[in-house]
Amino acid sequence: MNTLHAELNRLYLCGAPGGTDPDKEAPGLVAPDGRVRALVLALARPADWNALSTVWQGVQTDLELPAPAIAVNGIDGYQLWFSLGEPVPAAQAQAFLEALRLRYLGRVAPQRVGTMPAVDVSAPGKIQHAPLVPTLQQGTGRWSAFVAPDLAAIFSEEPWLDVRPSPEAQATVLSRLACTQPAAFQAAMASITEKNVGNPEHHAVAGPAPIGKSLDPKRFLLDVMGDPSIALHLRMEAAKALLPYCEGNLDGKSGS
Repeated sequence: MNTLHAELNRLYLCGAPGGTDPDKEAPGLVAPDGRVRALVLALARPADWNALSTVWQGVQTDLELPAPAIAVNGIDGYQLWFSLGEPVPAAQAQAFLEALRLRYLGRVAPQRVGTMPAVDVSAPGKIQHAPLVPTLQQGTGRWSAFVAPDLAAIFSEEPWLDVRPSPEAQATVLSRLACTQPAAFQAAMASITEKNVGNPEHHAVAGPAPIGKSLDPKRFLLDVMGDPSIALHLRMEAAKALLPYCEGNLDGKSGS
C-alpha cells in the first residue's frame, strides 16, 4: 500500500484491505451494509470557492469539526470530503449534508449543489458515491485532485489538473486531516439541525425540511423515517438503517 492509498484508507474507505486474499473485495467508499465514512458536498456550474469556503470555515468554527479535504472535480466544480471515524448509514450521511446545504448554501440554487452518498432511486438499496479522488475524468481528459486550502481559490476558473497529480503530494494534503469521531458527528448534527429549525431564512430556497434534533441515532433515524417532507427514498433508507436496533420494539413503540 502506497502512502496515498494509506491516507485514503485512513480517512474514507470502509474496512481494511483484504490482506493477501486475492478474492477478497478491496475496501470502497460504501460498506456492504450500506454505511459510509466519506461524505461529499460539491458545488459546481460554476466552481465558486467563495461560496463553498463558507461551509469549509463554518464546520470548523460553528460545529467544531475537523477541516474536510478540498478537491477540484476535474470538470466544473469543487468538493468537500468529510471523514468519519466510524461509518454511518447513508441516509444519516445524506441528511447531514442536506443540513449543511440549508445552513451555509441556502441561497445557492439547489441544482448547483451535489451530495454523496445518494440512494439510486431506480434501484432502492443501491448507494451511489462520488468517484474517488484523484481520478481521470474521461469526458474532459483532466484530473480531479485534492488541493491545499491556501491554493483552493486559484482553481475557480479551471477546477482541474491537466496532468496526473503526484500521489505523494496528494498524500501530503490528506495527512494533515483528521477524522470526525462519532460523538462529535452526533453533536454537530444536533447543533446544525437545531439552528436550521430556529432560522426560517435557511428555508428561503426550496429543499427538504430540517431533520430531527436528537443526539440519539435511533431517535434521529425515526425522525427521518416519520417526516413526510423528506424524500421517500431517504425515509426508506432510514427504515433500513433502523433494523439493527429492532428487538421486538423500538423505543417502546412497535415497528409498524
